[in-house]
Amino acid sequence: MALIVEDGTGKSDAESYISVSDASTYFGNRGVVAWDAIATDTLREAYLRLATEYITQMYRERWQGARYTEDQALDWPRTGVVRDSWSVDTDEVPVEVQRACAELALKQSTGQLAPDLTQGVIRQKVDVIEVEYDKASPQYTRYRAIDAMLKPYLNASSSGPCMGLVRV
Repeated sequence: MALIVEDGTGKSDAESYISVSDASTYFGNRGVVAWDAIATDTLREAYLRLATEYITQMYRERWQGARYTEDQALDWPRTGVVRDSWSVDTDEVPVEVQRACAELALKQSTGQLAPDLTQGVIRQKVDVIEVEYDKASPQYTRYRAIDAMLKPYLNASSSGPCMGLVRV
């Protein structure tokens, strides 16, 4: 099945924020050869679908504004979004959202974006070897570059999946 890319119209069947072709151009312009190393476009499409799902799971409650149409499949396009004092057009998927999707698809190609969680190990003991678990370790991988890329489109009150600050 061909990848259905959101084009800013609020498609009810969209599966990705960026096409394989546009992702290839994005990575090619940056000299990232790992994208070309993915065996087929079918795999690239699958990774873009998974990346889009990840964006939805991680950012849906944090975006500014509201979805443009009730029937659209994805979170973008949106109304009521302001970036750098300018309103984002309601028929637009920001380039940063597209690029974040591409970056996450590349990360997906090397492993799960949202693997099952385990507690971080500080120390383990077997006989004379000991394990201690880090109670403060993150329970998930946080993609700081993606968070930074998408930050202009998030609510100001959104500080990320980890909402608290602990000082020791």
